[in-house]
Amino acid sequence: MAILNFSDVLKNVGLDPKRVKLIRHSLGDKAFKKCYDKNMVEEYTRVQSETFSNGYDYWCVFISDKSTTAKFFACYKVSGGVIDTQDTKPKGFPLEDWFQGQRMFYNLERIDLLKEYEGRLLIEWGKSALAWAQKGTNEKPIVAIRDKKIFSGYENAILTYEELREIVQDPTAYESWHTALSTVNAVYLIVDQENGRKYVGSAYGKGGLLGRWTHYVKSLHGDNKLMKELLCDYPDRYTHFQFSILQLLPKAVTPDEVIQTETLWKKKLLTYEPLGMNAN
Repeated sequence: MAILNFSDVLKNVGLDPKRVKLIRHSLGDKAFKKCYDKNMVEEYTRVQSETFSNGYDYWCVFISDKSTTAKFFACYKVSGGVIDTQDTKPKGFPLEDWFQGQRMFYNLERIDLLKEYEGRLLIEWGKSALAWAQKGTNEKPIVAIRDKKIFSGYENAILTYEELREIVQDPTAYESWHTALSTVNAVYLIVDQENGRKYVGSAYGKGGLLGRWTHYVKSLHGDNKLMKELLCDYPDRYTHFQFSILQLLPKAVTPDEVIQTETLWKKKLLTYEPLGMNAN
């Protein structure tokens, strides 16, 4: 069976691998991890040396997966840039010592030619994982193309943090999820898969359950006291959180009724501290 390389995919959509630069960001890199957690992968990628893009029109960005594999994040068209001074620094960028005028802040335009593979396509980067930027002509075997997670009913909605993050960040590919979660009020469950401790919460009002869960994706802790404390001690623990729905609530439900239902579930599942992650 012939091996399919990423360069074959590039050719298939009309991109010349010679004009494409491959970039692999590692979640083991503390600086990148901070930007990844802030949903600022693109902003992080834009900061490179002045000669970094010489000879290249496109950048294909990957994020480290297991071992030496990498997951495709996005493809960008490059069109020059400016010096990375403080006034070009994006709002909320988490790396304080960056944007000191020593590098370029490139203009990147995300293109749709490879959109269907975003978050799904895995390649074998190879033993040269330290060589994080390489030529598009380098052979990178495709390891897998994962299926998109399909919405198959509220009772079947069981999501890891990474799955929820992908759903929140891609409303086009996950339109059915966005429609379903944004139109319901609910009592939900979060489980720390490392130790089994549970948290029960509720979502009602504008944005529904999607709005509430989006806050978890952005903040990592949802402003919950015990989760904040947990993440102070174990910063990566949120990656072990599992999200599910316990009960859907009527659209006309009152705040008091929501709290009563939420409290009942907390008692049933023993989620109050010290057994669980509910402080009250």
